[in-house]
Amino acid sequence: MQISELQISQVNKQIKALIKAGSFYGRKLEDAGIQSVSSQEDFEKLPFSEKNDLREAYPLGLMTAPEEDIVRIHSSSGTTGLPVIIPYTAKDVEDWAVMFARCYETAGITNKDRIQITPGYGLWTAGIGFQAGAEKLGAMVIPMGPGNTDKQLQMMTDMKSTVICATSSYALLLAEEIEKRGIKDKICLKKGVIGSERWGEKMRQRIRDELGIELYDIYGLTEVYGPGIGINCSYETGMHYWDDYLYIEIVDPVTLKPVPDGELGEIVITTLVKEGAPLIRYRTHDLSRIIPGICPCGSRFPRLDIIMGRTDDMMKIKGVNVFPSQIEEILREFPEVSSEYQIRISHLDGRDTMRLYVETNGRVDFLDLAKRIAGTVKSRIGFTPLVKVVELGLLPRSEKKSKRVIDERYE
Repeated sequence: MQISELQISQVNKQIKALIKAGSFYGRKLEDAGIQSVSSQEDFEKLPFSEKNDLREAYPLGLMTAPEEDIVRIHSSSGTTGLPVIIPYTAKDVEDWAVMFARCYETAGITNKDRIQITPGYGLWTAGIGFQAGAEKLGAMVIPMGPGNTDKQLQMMTDMKSTVICATSSYALLLAEEIEKRGIKDKICLKKGVIGSERWGEKMRQRIRDELGIELYDIYGLTEVYGPGIGINCSYETGMHYWDDYLYIEIVDPVTLKPVPDGELGEIVITTLVKEGAPLIRYRTHDLSRIIPGICPCGSRFPRLDIIMGRTDDMMKIKGVNVFPSQIEEILREFPEVSSEYQIRISHLDGRDTMRLYVETNGRVDFLDLAKRIAGTVKSRIGFTPLVKVVELGLLPRSEKKSKRVIDERYE
């Protein structure tokens, strides 16, 4: 995507604010002697920003607006180091709600819907983002938060919720519970808005079939408002993102050079109007591509493909680079396995070993299935995993995000 003149002028306002605030990025710009940009070429010379930069700014080094204008903070989980603290002004909070309401509208959700919100509230951006967007839309919110599946299902049936907002892992857990309890005829759900983790086609199909609902991928990250910066429409030809608030580039993760529309690469985001903690050329490490052309729905907003994985998802096993999405692609070819899988990597007797756990029903030959899956991984990826087939429902389910890869080499 080419940057527009309006977007360049918005970037220049952000540059000015960052330099004035003396933030880490303002200092980067000053060191590079950059005061403004006037073209695509200029913009692509701007330095990138990374999560580590944001961590090093802990606690409030990212604050670009005056403190009296900051009304809220949110934070990333901080599971791999210091958390990232993102300050928001009242305008940032309002802009985020507007974007989120736009997501609901794109999914065909209206003020007559009843929206049950299961992601967490608090420092995490998810719950409160889903709620603010629904309130902006004028829909009825059922703000459940995470966990307590009995209560979730009670409220879902009694309140006749029509929309469920969840991680894909929790949507699957709810679908399995509804099936188990035989209460599908009491459920009024029509749509699911699913975010916060990448999910494969097999899982999507199971949730869609078991709940009998339309599913929508919502995109976002804490550092850039939170969920709600993009969503797919009913044509399912990618996620529309809001280019009046964000400029998105796709870059080659190795060379860091922008790639043409349609090519896979890393999503890099620039916030155009954010006040509390603007970001320029922020490397998300999410892998996707910009889909060229106009969507059949007629929306003018550009599209990103679904998230294919992350540059930091890559596992190195026996000298071979592997992404979880490659394993998912292979498992899709085996109709007898469920959407759930787990990869465990260990180092035994001087060599790496990958164990792949998959679920199936009790009507297949477990040994034969394991052998066929191992053979397909060997022929496609180049090494033979130890495949362990288990009964449906034995792998752990999660109310948050599922942990698909457990690397025991570094534990």
